[in-house]
Amino acid sequence: MAMRRLLAEYKQITRNPPEGVIAGPKSEDNLFEWEAVIVGPEGTAYEDGVFSATLSFPKDYPMEPPKMKFNTRIFHPNVFPDGEVCISILHAPGDDPLGYESHLERWSPVQSVEKILLSVVSMLAEPNIESSANVDASKVYRDDPERYRVLAQDLVRLSLGL
Repeated sequence: MAMRRLLAEYKQITRNPPEGVIAGPKSEDNLFEWEAVIVGPEGTAYEDGVFSATLSFPKDYPMEPPKMKFNTRIFHPNVFPDGEVCISILHAPGDDPLGYESHLERWSPVQSVEKILLSVVSMLAEPNIESSANVDASKVYRDDPERYRVLAQDLVRLSLGL
């Protein structure tokens, strides 16, 4: 079931890719590991950046969400220092044990790779500092927005090899 679903999602995202995103399996032999490239959204601290990421799907996908990790360095409140993305749509289905998220915000089998990638683009544009994966980035974002922009732009330049 998982392989059929991933193949269908790959066909869909190839036919109609979201703006600023390219994604697909790393190889035809393994549909459970995808590469994605996300272009930083216009008007944000990440504008013009090119960020590569990996999506790792569990064998019971779509019942459980994939994990997503940026391979390109990024300074963002919702990205752990190791690159792992922390957003609601990637959290296991059901009730949040901490009571922060509604079960409606978390993963469900009706979600898709496209929705994940669009959520990440949205996350780049609007960080959620109330649910930080990178406390340092959240603090700088909250206390010194200009410094945050400069730090993010430094990594954008690195992502472009400049």
